[in-house]
Amino acid sequence: MMDPIIRTRGLTKRFGDFTAVDELAIDVAPGTIFAFLGANGSGKSTTIRMLIGLLRPTAGAIEVDGIDVVRQPRRVRDHIGYMGQKVSLYQGLTLRENVEFYAGLYGLAGAELERRWGALRERFALAEAEREKTEELPAAIRQRAGLALSTMHRPRVLFLDEPTAGVDVRSRGVFWELIQDEAEGGSTVFVTTHFMEEADYCDWVCFIHAGRLVADAAPEELRRRYSAGYRIEVALPEGERAAVGAALGREATTTPTGVALVVDTLGPDVLAALDRVVGRHPAARVRIEQPQMTDVFRRVLAAREAAPPAAG
Repeated sequence: MMDPIIRTRGLTKRFGDFTAVDELAIDVAPGTIFAFLGANGSGKSTTIRMLIGLLRPTAGAIEVDGIDVVRQPRRVRDHIGYMGQKVSLYQGLTLRENVEFYAGLYGLAGAELERRWGALRERFALAEAEREKTEELPAAIRQRAGLALSTMHRPRVLFLDEPTAGVDVRSRGVFWELIQDEAEGGSTVFVTTHFMEEADYCDWVCFIHAGRLVADAAPEELRRRYSAGYRIEVALPEGERAAVGAALGREATTTPTGVALVVDTLGPDVLAALDRVVGRHPAARVRIEQPQMTDVFRRVLAAREAAPPAAG
């Protein structure tokens, strides 16, 4: 197993008597999309600011790409890309002028800059916006531009803090496709969001609540632990329901329109059984209701509140 590219131990941040982040321990595998989920005010942005060296922790250790961030906060910045909640594009400048400014910070110029920016401009569909003042750009285009600039120097780790806040649902989907492209290209993506459904774009999910880690697993594993399961409904003629119910197993029940079944996970055996049903019963129509990550989060919190307090 490869060593984590991001690791924290006992990470804590206090502001006076208020503890914003409380003994956080996380491991992020290289090349993955790691979701850091929680409500507004849960400690997400404070954590990400400590991870990139902008905020010194009260206690604990941080390592990013082999660098001790607490001891060497400036050194880590050459290894990472960062896009904050408010896209850092300078107003009064065109997008192209912003590109040249940020390129200068990483020593990019001349033919190398043109090559890299040309590829990003095409991939992020920014050609028509290049000569526009950034304050005149629609929110979705500003978000795409912000992501493009944060990847221009090819960082090994990309930190995105609420990257889809303020954009419409369709634009959010396009944006996540670009994020997944980055991960497929070898980057590790650490993303904070309060949109729980965005967890399904990610390989691993951490839930944070009131500064403390309350869940840490793959999305499918969280659903298995903290949901009622996937509800599968098969609509088909009455005369075929008994055979389909038997094929799906003893847990299947008849409904006014067909057969229903609840399973913990959509494993290969379940999918294979559904495939056989559809093959043998052409009139069958399958509908699968996936547990919503918002409901999973509620159950995580309920389980935490019901747990006995830790021994002192």
